Amino acid sequence: MTVSDDKTVVREYFNAIGFDRWQRIYGDGDVNKVQLDIRKGHQKTVDTLMEWLQADDNLAGLTCCDAGCGVGSLTIPLAQAGAKVYASDISAKMVEEAQRRAEETLGGENLPTFEVKDLEELTGRYHTVMCLDVLIHYPQDQVQGMISHLGSLAESRLIMSFAPKTLCYSLLKKVGEFFPGPSKATRAYLHREADIVKALEADGWRIERRAMNKTQFYFSRLLEAVRQP
Repeated sequence: MTVSDDKTVVREYFNAIGFDRWQRIYGDGDVNKVQLDIRKGHQKTVDTLMEWLQADDNLAGLTCCDAGCGVGSLTIPLAQAGAKVYASDISAKMVEEAQRRAEETLGGENLPTFEVKDLEELTGRYHTVMCLDVLIHYPQDQVQGMISHLGSLAESRLIMSFAPKTLCYSLLKKVGEFFPGPSKATRAYLHREADIVKALEADGWRIERRAMNKTQFYFSRLLEAVRQP
């Protein structure tokens, strides 16, 4: 499958059955046990990131890019904390839902700017660029280029999370592939942390903070990289 084909599959999935599934998971309605576990895991990642940013005590007015914003799970708390947020996603339905939730939560106060774009199309300059749980859609041979592109948009900081490639998680992924189900329509790529760090360091970034968030069915390594002095 080519890069273009992969992207088309992801876009179509998150504009159809994938949207229905994930907007429930990232919402607060009734979901099954597995979906609830994933909801809690993803929220842990968002909460950890927000704790990092709030500890720095400079969020008010900070320019941020939420690359692959989904339904706004990170975008909205960033805006609530006073950040100036640009948010994008490859799925028009995800962006529409994120905008609806933002307007409902924030009213007319400090609304983020939303746009339908995939990661490769992003432009602009931001103090901090964030990309949570999106690299799972990118094979390893594309990750270096994606990190370089996202890094070119960031003035000071690049934060990303990804599903780490370890023996345990690779086996868990294999088991999951035996039960594809109708909602699992995209490929899922795990990445070795050493490879992600190497790609960041090659572009002049230094790892400042790390965290690992996991539940029974969700696992995500979170890295904060800052510009080398």
